[in-house]
Amino acid sequence: MGAADTLLVRRLGLQDYTQCWRRMQAFTDRRGGSDCDELWLLQHPPVFTQGQAGRAEHLLAPGDIPVVQADRGGQVTYHGPGQLVAYVLVDLRRRKLGVRDLVTRLELTLTDTLAQYGIEAFPRADAPGVYVGSGDQVSKIASLGLRVRRGCSFHGLSLNVAMDLAPFRLINPCGYADLEMTQLSDLVELDGDLDFIALERYIVNSFVKRMAYAGSREID
Repeated sequence: MGAADTLLVRRLGLQDYTQCWRRMQAFTDRRGGSDCDELWLLQHPPVFTQGQAGRAEHLLAPGDIPVVQADRGGQVTYHGPGQLVAYVLVDLRRRKLGVRDLVTRLELTLTDTLAQYGIEAFPRADAPGVYVGSGDQVSKIASLGLRVRRGCSFHGLSLNVAMDLAPFRLINPCGYADLEMTQLSDLVELDGDLDFIALERYIVNSFVKRMAYAGSREID
C-alpha cells in the first residue's frame, strides 16, 4: 500500500467534543484514496454523548453536563478528563475490513494495552466494549462507538484511566441499567500519577500491530 500504509498519530490534548466531532466529519468527507489513516489521541471536557439509537430514558439525571446527539453507533456514554479517547479514521475499503473487523481489532488493542498493566480484560459478544472481572463482579473499563461514511470510519474508543466516574451514575452507560464502570487507576498500584504518554504508546503500538500497518508516525 506504500506510504498510505503508515498510520498517522495526532496527540491533541483536551478538545471540545463537538468541535472534534465536526473535524472528524470534515476529514472523512475530504479524504482521498491515497490519504493515510489517522489515530487521534485526546481527552474531552465533561460531556454526555448519545449515539444514533440513543434513547432518552437512559439519561437519568444529566444535570449541568451537556448532552450531545452524535452520529456514532450505540447509546449514551460519558467523556471527561482522565479518560483516554482514541478516534480511528480508517479507510475500511482499502484495508478490506468490515465494521465488525474493526471493532474486534479495537477490542484487541484495548486488551493488549491493559495486559501491559497486568489486567486481564475481555470483550463481550452481546455488548461492545471491554470488561474486567468475573461472575457477578464484571465492570466495564472501555467503550466503543463508530460511524462509517464513504467506506471510512470515525469516532472510536474511550478508556477510563484516572477520572471522576460519578457522572456514569447519572446515565445507564451504553444503555445498560446498573452497569458498573471502572478505570485503570483503580486496578493497578501506582507510584505517583499514571503516565498517559506511555499508555498512548501502548495503544498506538497495539493498534498498528492489530491493523497490520507498516508503521506509525506522529504529526501535529
